[in-house]
Amino acid sequence: MARLQPLPPETTPELKEHFDFFLGTLGFTPNSVLTMQRKPKLARALAVLNAAVMDPEGEVDLGFRRLIGHVVSKVSGCLYCQAHTLLGARNFGISEAKLADVWSYASSPHYSERERLALDFALAAASQPNAVTDQQFEQLKQHWSEGEVVEILGVVAMFAFLNRWNDTLATPLEAVPDELAQQTLGGQGWDAGKHRA
Repeated sequence: MARLQPLPPETTPELKEHFDFFLGTLGFTPNSVLTMQRKPKLARALAVLNAAVMDPEGEVDLGFRRLIGHVVSKVSGCLYCQAHTLLGARNFGISEAKLADVWSYASSPHYSERERLALDFALAAASQPNAVTDQQFEQLKQHWSEGEVVEILGVVAMFAFLNRWNDTLATPLEAVPDELAQQTLGGQGWDAGKHRA
């Protein structure tokens, strides 16, 4: 049960352009943003940060950036963000096989060594306390440029915020990401839990 209900998008018309950004990436305006619109400056700031972190002109594949967000959300336990990042990854070209293996990426033949290093880094960076070691960072830099490392860490940091926001508010999960997550990871134990609308 949501602790704060999402407001209709028309509640804050000046946020329409920011809501439209999410329509282009997910196909709907997330309930997290519809709840956040109670503080329009916060919703604007998130939209600007999201646009920068998920910049289509970035170096790291857009779908893979969403997988990074998924792994970070798994560490935090945010089921809402796990479902959203699966949908985003699929929308940006990640294969069904790769989506299904995201929780076992370390041993999956669908993930390259380079991708595994990035996801290991994301897991360590999302852990509390932070578990990134100098050795791990040096190994990451052998496979990813400094610009790519900054993009990867940008995803980790943004989802740290979103995971806290959505898990605390028990944001109700929309039907499309819920259905995809159930279909893709339900057999591995994923369930919307308190985010069930």
